[in-house]
Amino acid sequence: MTISERHEKILEKLEISGKVTVQQLSDELSVSEVTIRKDLRLLEDKNLLFRTHGGATRTNPYASDRHVEEKAKVQAKEKKAIAKEAVKLIGDNDSIILASGTTILALAKEINPSSRLNVITSALNVSLELANREHVEITQLGGQLRPSSNSVVGKYSELFLENITCGILFLGVDGIDLEFGLTTTNLMEASLNQKCINVAQYTVVVADSTKFGKRGFSRICTLDQVQHIITDSNADPETIRKLEDNGVRVTVSKG
Repeated sequence: MTISERHEKILEKLEISGKVTVQQLSDELSVSEVTIRKDLRLLEDKNLLFRTHGGATRTNPYASDRHVEEKAKVQAKEKKAIAKEAVKLIGDNDSIILASGTTILALAKEINPSSRLNVITSALNVSLELANREHVEITQLGGQLRPSSNSVVGKYSELFLENITCGILFLGVDGIDLEFGLTTTNLMEASLNQKCINVAQYTVVVADSTKFGKRGFSRICTLDQVQHIITDSNADPETIRKLEDNGVRVTVSKG
């Protein structure tokens, strides 16, 4: 098989499945993994694919930092369905942390408790959404404002979290990678999210299916630090199976 024929086969497989692994291609094309890695590098240079750890994908696996208002328009129906599932986890007289992000804001819109609920959040838009709910007590974290996410980050927020504990952390992310873990596009936001995980008894990631296979600039944590992921019905069943095999509870929202 010539190099051109091999490249054609690689692109055909990508067109069918959306992603390939170096080991898979090496076995099927009867060449070394070193050769496959060179092939993928050449194809990436031609903008025909995106290399990832151990393989390649057809679409860009790296998340970009977009403004929260732009993100809110993407997967809006799915985010609302995820939020309706997530709100079921909140108990009476609970204390929760709501991180930042458009899916977290969708969750805030579903929160209207009949008994006291203590909410700690870094997101200004979440605080404003909940401000007039009768039974909700809000603790707004302070720090450096990130205009693109309408949320705060920095040492003041992190120092406050060192003195509290809470039941559930609801966390939004920019990427979920089975090997690399949870990521976001901002280093300071990743650091604050790590602190939130440390003080929560239970961490719930709310993320639509487009976040799977993506990586942001900064790692928040590995998947073994997450107890629960809520996503939508477009999520890949094989990915869900692998998550559950690793001890992560996965809820697929309806609608």
